[in-house]
Amino acid sequence: MFELLDVTGTLVFAISGALTAIYKKLDLFGVYCIAFVTALGGGTIRDVMIGRTPVGWMLDIDYVYIITIGFVLSIVFNHYLERLRISMFLFDTIGLGVFTLIGLEKGIEFGLSPVVCVILGTLTATFGGVIRDILCNEIPVLFRKEIYATLCIAGGILFFILQKLQVQGDFISLTVALFIISFRLIAFKYNWSLPIGSVFARKE
Repeated sequence: MFELLDVTGTLVFAISGALTAIYKKLDLFGVYCIAFVTALGGGTIRDVMIGRTPVGWMLDIDYVYIITIGFVLSIVFNHYLERLRISMFLFDTIGLGVFTLIGLEKGIEFGLSPVVCVILGTLTATFGGVIRDILCNEIPVLFRKEIYATLCIAGGILFFILQKLQVQGDFISLTVALFIISFRLIAFKYNWSLPIGSVFARKE
């Protein structure tokens, strides 16, 4: 299950990054670079923080192949996507759920506390997107009012609650991923969001 999640998350984030770059009209090299950093940026930061070096993708060339597949799929099929932005959102949402789990599992593997594991899960899921948005001259989704990192934190808490209840491991992973993906889609549909900072600003 963990290996499947890893492959799935890498592929969908690579597609998400590539579609964003295509939408921004970058050249092919730019599209590939954005796909690469979107798929591996969060995991690279996580590995550096926990002292896992060389970082994961440097030890396994399969990550490069997976990203290349995502890049090619995005280039070939983007013309058939009627709504490019919705496609980007969908792939980003799937990656969010999957990479949160990967970060949680890495934290557990290193014997870290549940709180730190939740932080690692959130970093893994969101910081590839942060790097993608910065390179594409966008305000990162993480810092906008849209519910994003909050769902990763909630998913991490749910993960440890289910673990405490001794629920079977693969079922926990599936439940948490579906929780994050479903609630982000629902939040998007009904326009749920966190309050923006100006709400709390003192009025002159």
